[in-house]
Amino acid sequence: MAEGRRTRGALYASIGVGVAAALLVIAQAVLLARVINDAAFRHETLGMVAPLLWGVAGLFLLRAGLSYAGEVIAFRAAGEIKTYLRQELLGHVLRRGPVPAAGENSADLAGVMIEGVEALEPYFARYVPQMALVVAVPLAILALVFPLDWISGLILLITGPLIPVFMVFIGYRAEATNQRQWQKLLLMSSHFLDMLQGITTLKLFGRARDEIEIVTRISDDYRKTTMAGVRVAFLTSAALEFFASLAIALVAVIFGVRLLHARIDFYPAFLVLLLAPEYFLPLRGLATHYHARMTAIAAARRIFEVLDAPLPAPAVGAAPAMPGGLTISCENLQFSYADGETVLDGLSCVFPAGRITAVVGPSGAGKTTLARVLLGFVQPQAGRVRINGAVELAGVAAEGWWENLAWVPQNPRLFHGTIAANLRLGRPDADAAALRDAARKARALDFIEAMPKGFETVIGDLGQGLSGGQIQRIALARAFLKDPKLLILDEATANLDMESEGLVLDAIMDLAAGRTVIMIAHRLAMAERADNVVVLRAGRVAECGAPAQLRASGGLYAALWRAGHEEAEEIACAI
Repeated sequence: MAEGRRTRGALYASIGVGVAAALLVIAQAVLLARVINDAAFRHETLGMVAPLLWGVAGLFLLRAGLSYAGEVIAFRAAGEIKTYLRQELLGHVLRRGPVPAAGENSADLAGVMIEGVEALEPYFARYVPQMALVVAVPLAILALVFPLDWISGLILLITGPLIPVFMVFIGYRAEATNQRQWQKLLLMSSHFLDMLQGITTLKLFGRARDEIEIVTRISDDYRKTTMAGVRVAFLTSAALEFFASLAIALVAVIFGVRLLHARIDFYPAFLVLLLAPEYFLPLRGLATHYHARMTAIAAARRIFEVLDAPLPAPAVGAAPAMPGGLTISCENLQFSYADGETVLDGLSCVFPAGRITAVVGPSGAGKTTLARVLLGFVQPQAGRVRINGAVELAGVAAEGWWENLAWVPQNPRLFHGTIAANLRLGRPDADAAALRDAARKARALDFIEAMPKGFETVIGDLGQGLSGGQIQRIALARAFLKDPKLLILDEATANLDMESEGLVLDAIMDLAAGRTVIMIAHRLAMAERADNVVVLRAGRVAECGAPAQLRASGGLYAALWRAGHEEAEEIACAI
């Protein structure tokens, strides 16, 4: 709210300065008309009219200063609005959480936050101040013209409103054109990003040239839509210029006839002729910036679609104190995604403190969804998660809960930057010794130090320049550095070769010591190292127990273990 009040204040100041500068035109016209009238008809010398000339020059300089100040204030206000909107958009996306955000098109969101917000600047910096000028300046001029010459005042009063009315008619077509232009811009951005991210696949399948043709076609469609909007803008300006010029010419002709017949003095006639163009100038400016309004409306609709997306109910409880470990209990969890499919159906299980619990099951059994619930990314529609038997997870603020855990997913996210910067995400104040210790425990120190710049080596987005096993070990080093009470692993070895899997598993076992560990396991090599195994089927717990016990029971875990063992033997024989 404070940001909004400060921005509104800056906009009001810009409008006030702009109106003051425009009103000075009236005073300047009065002085100039006096100078011409006194010099031409009263035969006054230059020295006699010099004070009036200095007044005209002073008003000119004051107008220039006010116009400049108005521009600066308006653009600064627009800049504050853009910054505020981008903060709100980013904050809203972050508050929605990773799961809803994953359903959004990343290129579309980027376009909204960059091009969409940028499109609002001309609206706030140009169009909004111009709206105030359209109201204030013509009324002030009419108030001066009517006492001087009611005929000219009537002409201006009748012709002036024709311009906004005509703009409204053209505006309907312009709005539709701008909506199409904005949609095509987002489509082009999304498709281009998708093409860049999948360029390896496109090259391998020989479809890169086809994608170039598609991007060319989309770009050409965007060009045509943009030119259609420009044509509408030029049509608006041409029509308004015609009406304004016609009205000024009509006033001039009537004055000419009346002056020839000596029915009006030179001074009021000349003053009105000076003010007539200024009367239409704000209306012309409004027509010039009307296209900015249309573009802003098109962008604002998508901006407010993002901002109006529902947010999860905020939790206000602090993270519980956990000096003696962490036990998590799930009681009758029910969860369905937006498509209505039930993923968790009355799931109940316990993850004991200081123990390693593996969660296994066939694809679609609800393993990843369970991890999302435990991470606080989604809230179950029914049931509850208890921490140490006393505190409900739904009542704990997400940020406070995340301080106590580390998460290593199947595809860890590494950002463009140094390895050290990626490691410090969980602990920004970590020194070089802490980084080395965490990397050593994660079996990553050797390959990091073998790089040309060691921890200061710059890696690309998604860890480009590193192998899958190296990326996974850096993610584990990040978890070691955070020193969490709870460690959640989601298929942490799913895409690794045998050697990398062994190194990662050894690092996980070191990291698990004394912590509560929940492993979402696809390969049962991870589950075999766990203290307990929870087997899911169709969103429920099918069986639970130690790995050896479950293998001997002949249930679902035993079937999964046999299938994995036979697959490994087939691969070994093929090699």
